[in-house]
Amino acid sequence: MMRDNQRATTGLPSRRLVNWLGFIGSMLAMGVALVVLPVYLQWEPCNLCIFQRIVMIALAVVFLLAALHNPQYWGAKVYGALIGLTAGVGAAIAIRHLWIQHLPADQAPECGPSLNYLLDAMPLAQVIQTVLKGSGDCAEVQLFLGLSIPMWALLAFLTFGLAGAVRNWMRA
Repeated sequence: MMRDNQRATTGLPSRRLVNWLGFIGSMLAMGVALVVLPVYLQWEPCNLCIFQRIVMIALAVVFLLAALHNPQYWGAKVYGALIGLTAGVGAAIAIRHLWIQHLPADQAPECGPSLNYLLDAMPLAQVIQTVLKGSGDCAEVQLFLGLSIPMWALLAFLTFGLAGAVRNWMRA
């Protein structure tokens, strides 16, 4: 009864609902990234786009675990921190991608090998370092509904991350 009263006074959706919405939103973003962009628009993802997708899937998993577990008190705070951290990593990668896209043409990195080749040829730590440097593929700007793909990713990471982290840290 106390929890219902607290929820009624805050006027906010429950943690569980926010976590479910975060999971659904993350999966919808992945649906666009994995179906709409490559199948319908024939856009191939660059290496930084692939990393952003990996982080978005990780964010969806954390939201799903938080929604299924539905912990109280410290457990909710742990999930909130994990959501914030995961979304923060995704936002940082998206910001790096945007920065590369806004470099002058003469300063943009050269096109590099595919992620599959890098994974075959290098240790994982070196692959991550190489991908985060970006490549010429990452400098190409493709607009979807008026915004670049990394801008959409940044907005998604900030929205889902802030909503999930803040709501999981709040009482009731």
